[in-house]
Amino acid sequence: MTLIDLAPPATRTDRLAGLPVAIIGAGPIGLAAAANLVERGIDFRINEAGDSVADSIRRWGHTRLFSPWRHLVDPASRRLLEAAGWTHPDPDRAPSGTELVERYLIPLSQLDAIASRIVIGATVVAVTREGMDRTRTAGRAATPFALRIRTASGVEDVAARAVIDASGTYRSPNSLGSNGLDPLGLEAVADRVTDALPDVLGRDRQRFAGRHTTVVGAGHSAANTLLGLAELARQEPGTRVTWLIRNTSAVRVSASADDELAGRAALGSRVDRLVADGTIRMLDGFEILRLAPTGDGVTVTGTRRGDLLTHDTDVIVNATGFRPDLAMLREIRLDLDEIVEAPKRLAPLIDPNVHSCGTVEPHGFAELKHPEDGFYLVGMKSYGRAPTFLLATGYEQVRSITAWLAGDLKAASEVALVLPETGVCSTGTASTDTTAASCCR
Repeated sequence: MTLIDLAPPATRTDRLAGLPVAIIGAGPIGLAAAANLVERGIDFRINEAGDSVADSIRRWGHTRLFSPWRHLVDPASRRLLEAAGWTHPDPDRAPSGTELVERYLIPLSQLDAIASRIVIGATVVAVTREGMDRTRTAGRAATPFALRIRTASGVEDVAARAVIDASGTYRSPNSLGSNGLDPLGLEAVADRVTDALPDVLGRDRQRFAGRHTTVVGAGHSAANTLLGLAELARQEPGTRVTWLIRNTSAVRVSASADDELAGRAALGSRVDRLVADGTIRMLDGFEILRLAPTGDGVTVTGTRRGDLLTHDTDVIVNATGFRPDLAMLREIRLDLDEIVEAPKRLAPLIDPNVHSCGTVEPHGFAELKHPEDGFYLVGMKSYGRAPTFLLATGYEQVRSITAWLAGDLKAASEVALVLPETGVCSTGTASTDTTAASCCR
């Protein structure tokens, strides 16, 4: 890092001083960034693509988080809320996604200092510099950002002094194909494929009851859905469940005697028992090549141990994980790790082959910097394809970045983090299961 890198942006130019910071996404990390900017006296605008704040969390709101409330509330947000009369929920209780939204994120978004700066239904389709594509360098750091934003009223370009991209990854799942591409024929059966964490015992029950569902993926999102479907099979005759993974075992889910996380081990044990008693059929070593419609269902063609094999099902749940959508950042100069697509300085700290959720080192603006001065990826999107993100990590990220934007190098550099032993998702549904289990996302 050079001396130029260490010059806080607030001291470099007055040209950007009158512009707001643009925050992309009104989820927990985007709102935490807003709260920190409020405390710093820096203006901002939040652009939320969904119909409401925390739109993505609402989609899996039936899922109970693993982390208790003590790890789910941003410190700056808490200070603002408590000043307005808010009461912190029981710190030792783990809420559902819906509870997180209703008891914390909605009250936070309704604070006067934040509510007036949120634009709902505002999709950021591109980020660039005013009058500059990515190839132009002279005067770049002093040139405002330009966000092209689509709303119901049309498309406009909005200027900003800095950009904090907290848009997450939930809307950009990994592909069903093990080669990273969508299987051939996906478009013809798209209506029979659903995203991760459907509410199989609630809102989406009719889609799965009495039908054969195949869950693809070897992580904790898959385990959540498998447990819900197993309960649905108990309640609804004719409901069948297949678990399709491309490896020979689901090492991130299956029980391990030396797993230091008791909740995660319990999750593995529950899934293992359901596989052993035949409630869940496991199809391992299967790599999907093609999908084709068959009546009301899907024929899945793939290879398994060198042989070509077909598998028939009614519904597919894509629980293969998530990846960042970088298309809107084509004109931004990014420095990303070539494997996990996280900022290059951050990637070694979050490598899922080395780190679990609770062993990630504290990090802030320095690890999140890009060649594009004033642009930051935060939250789940900053982790790229690594599945080990925690809300507490994202809160410290935006605290450090907002201190940096305020010109407070000392506060920006003093990063500290106390992590829980596991992540922010769990097994089971909030209404039927209070046993927590691990899922870093």
